[in-house]
Amino acid sequence: MEAIYLEAEVRQDSEVGKSHLLRKSNFVPCVVYGEGKKTVPLKIERGRLIKFMHAHHGGENMVITLKVASSAKKGFEERAVLIKELQTHPVSGDILHVDFNEISLTKRIEVKVPIHSKGDAVGVKQDGGTLEHILWEVEVECLPTQIPEKIEVDVTNMKIGDSVQVKDLIMPEGVMLKHELDAIVFSLVPPFKEEAAAPEAAVGEAATSAEPEVIKKEKKPVEGEEEAAKPAKPEAK
Repeated sequence: MEAIYLEAEVRQDSEVGKSHLLRKSNFVPCVVYGEGKKTVPLKIERGRLIKFMHAHHGGENMVITLKVASSAKKGFEERAVLIKELQTHPVSGDILHVDFNEISLTKRIEVKVPIHSKGDAVGVKQDGGTLEHILWEVEVECLPTQIPEKIEVDVTNMKIGDSVQVKDLIMPEGVMLKHELDAIVFSLVPPFKEEAAAPEAAVGEAATSAEPEVIKKEKKPVEGEEEAAKPAKPEAK
C-alpha cells in the first residue's frame, strides 16, 4: 500500500483551547486519539488540508500518515491515522476541526464501507420495476491496509421480487463481514399501479342511489283548525 502523507504541527500550550485564533491564522485545529496513548493536539495549514481532501475525496477510510513536526524535536514523527470526525461550518462548509484515530497497521479494525450498485437491473429495464437501495454501508473487519474503498454489487440480473442480502456480498481477501447477514441491501419491487377510476355512468348511478329518499308526511292539523277545515253544513230552512 502506498503511503499517503499529510503534514501537521503540534499545537503549543499557548495555542491549546484557542481554536478561533488558530482559524484566524489560517490553521485548522486537530486532535489525534490513540488507544492507551496521550491525546495530541495538532494544527494543519488550511490550504494544505483542503488540497488534501479534494485530492483524496474526503479521506474517508483512508490510512493517512501524519508527518508531525515539533519544535521540541528535529525532523518529523510519523503517525498512521484514520479520520474519526470532520467538523464543518453549517453554512460555509469550511473545515473547523478534525479528529484522527491513531492505529496500528498490524492490528485488525472495524470500519464501515459504502455499498454501490453496478449495472442496470433487467427487472427495471424490461418490467418497469424499481430498484430500492436499502443498506448504504456495511461494517467489516480487516487490517488498515486492506480497507476497501467500496463494495460493488452487480444488479444486472435482478428481476422483480429479487433481493440482495449482506450474506450475498463478495468481500475482498482478508475482509470479514461484521454486519447482520440477513439485512437486505437491494430489493427490486414491481411498478406502482394506480386504481382505475370508476366509469362516469357508474359514478352517476351510485350518486343517484345514494340520495336519501324523501318521504312526504301528511300535515297534522292544528287544534282548532280541524273544525274550520270541515265543509259547512247547509242552513235549515
